Amino acid sequence: MYILLVEDDVSLSEALNKALSSEGFAVNCLPKGKQAIEAVKTELPDLLILDLGLPDIDGLDVLRAVRKVSKDLPVLILTARSSVEDKITGLDLGADDYLAKPFEVDELLARIRVIERRASSSKHAGLTIGEVTLDTVSHQVFVSGAEVTVSRREFMLFKALMENAGRVLTKDSIESKLYSWGEEISSNTIEVHVHNLRKKLPKNFIQTLRGVGYIVKLP
Repeated sequence: MYILLVEDDVSLSEALNKALSSEGFAVNCLPKGKQAIEAVKTELPDLLILDLGLPDIDGLDVLRAVRKVSKDLPVLILTARSSVEDKITGLDLGADDYLAKPFEVDELLARIRVIERRASSSKHAGLTIGEVTLDTVSHQVFVSGAEVTVSRREFMLFKALMENAGRVLTKDSIESKLYSWGEEISSNTIEVHVHNLRKKLPKNFIQTLRGVGYIVKLP
């Protein structure tokens, strides 16, 4: 899951980045609202965690702009504004959840899990193509009814391919879903993940378009 964190408090941003990364999420952090809007336009994250008190523009204006780009992108607001009016405004503008500062990291993780389950359910909990099924709720992969073991990043990669079946995903697009900005990635990391997945799946289930990317073809 690729999370875009928009928070101008450096110490909080670093702490959340560390906590979320330790849970296996790919996290990218930005301190300003205008940067966040451009980032969402460039590569849609799986979840936007948005502070309202940003130094350049109000977080609610960021939310308005983001909703013009995507109506479905899950947005979790983090803010020191705890009034009922602020909360209602944020939710009315399309936020999925609202967490007032200060908060415990465990509560944030619980909120993220709820949003993740909700998003997975809306995209169908079970994705089946041929004899392969991917369960986005339980994070399991089955081939002919038998579970196959995959790592978290293998699952994230395979989930992206299954949700985009019939369309080619470039290596850069896959990397953005699996890794944070600045995180060291070997040149063949994606190839290694794909190679490991292929050993667990039917022959030619994941196909390579040389020089372009990877695709799971529809029957």
